[in-house]
Amino acid sequence: MARYPLMAEKQAPKGMTYAQAGVDVDAAARLVDRIAEMARATRRPEVLADVGPFGGLFRLSGRRDPVLVASADGVGTKLKLASLAGRFQGVGADLVNHCVNDILCAGAEPLFFLDYIASGSLSDAERAAIVEGVADACRAAGCALLGGETADLPDVYGPGDFDLVGFIVGVVERDAIIDGASIRAGDALLGLPSSGLHTNGYSLARKVLGVGLGGDAVEERARLERHYAELGCPLGDALLAVHRCYYNDVKGVLGLLKGIAHITGGGLPGNLPRILPEGVAARLHKGGWPAPPIFRLIQERGSVAKDEMYRAFNMGLGMVLVCDSSNVEAVREQVEEAIVVGEVVGQANGQRVVIE
Repeated sequence: MARYPLMAEKQAPKGMTYAQAGVDVDAAARLVDRIAEMARATRRPEVLADVGPFGGLFRLSGRRDPVLVASADGVGTKLKLASLAGRFQGVGADLVNHCVNDILCAGAEPLFFLDYIASGSLSDAERAAIVEGVADACRAAGCALLGGETADLPDVYGPGDFDLVGFIVGVVERDAIIDGASIRAGDALLGLPSSGLHTNGYSLARKVLGVGLGGDAVEERARLERHYAELGCPLGDALLAVHRCYYNDVKGVLGLLKGIAHITGGGLPGNLPRILPEGVAARLHKGGWPAPPIFRLIQERGSVAKDEMYRAFNMGLGMVLVCDSSNVEAVREQVEEAIVVGEVVGQANGQRVVIE
C-alpha cells in the first residue's frame, strides 16, 4: 500500500545561516587575508604582529620623553558620493590624511592607524578598495596600518550606505609639542592650499549640486559625470579630490612653527581660534590665496552667503601655519607652497578671526 508523505514529508526547513541573515563569515575571513597583505606593506620596525590577533602590537622605543597624540575622525557624507560614483579607494586615503593632519597640529609623527568600515551591502571588492586607499596613504605618511574592523550590519545600513572611521596614534617629544601657547601679535600666518573640499561641507555641497541625495541614481550619476569648463574636469572629480596630507611637507619645519591649524569643519573661523592664546586674533587677507573653482560653483549655484562659505568650507586653505615673522622665508624655503595669508593681531571686539 502506497504511503503518502505527510505534507510531502513536511520536510523541516533547513536551519537558518548567518549568511542568509546578511553576514557572510567566510567572505569576511577571505577579506581579512587580503587586508593583512595590504597592512604588511605599511609595517614599521616597531610593529610586533601582523593583522590577525585581537589587538595590534606596537613597541615604542628610541624616545627621550615621548607623548602620545591620538585622534579619531570620519569622512562624513562624502561617502555618499563615493558610493554613487563607485569610487572607493579615494575615501580610504581621505580618512588617513585627515587623521594624520590632525595630530600633525601638535607636531606629532604618525605611528599607527586603525580603520572601521561598517556597511550592509558593500562587496568585498569595494571594501578592499577602501582598505587599499587606507594602506597607500599610511605608507606615504610612514604610518603602520595596525588593524581595524569590517562590520556587516545589514539592518543598520541601507543598500549602498556605509560608514568609515579612522583612529590614529602618533608621538612627539614633550619639549617639541606645538600648542600655540607662544603665539604673539606680529606672528605670520602661512596657508597651505587645499585640493578642494577635503572631507567637510559635503552636506551643503550635495544639496546645492543635487548629488548624493538618494534620488534617481542614474540622474545623479550623470550630474557627477558632467564636465564643467570652470572646473576643468567632471564634477565628480572635483568633489572626490582626495584630502591632502601635509605631513611630509611640514615635518621638516616643525621646529620653526608656533602653531598649526587643520582647516576642517567650521572652516577658518572655527579652527584658527583653537590654536590662538587669549588676547590675540588671526587677521586674514581675503583673496590673498587661490581657491579651487569648486567653491565658486557651490556659492553661485546655491546663492550661499560669503560668511556661510567660510564657516562650511576650507575655502582653499587646508592648513595654516603660525611662525615668527623672522622665520617666514626659512619656512617657505622648505615648504614651497606656503603662502603668507595674514598675521596675528591684538584681539578687538572679541573677534578671534577677521577676514578682510
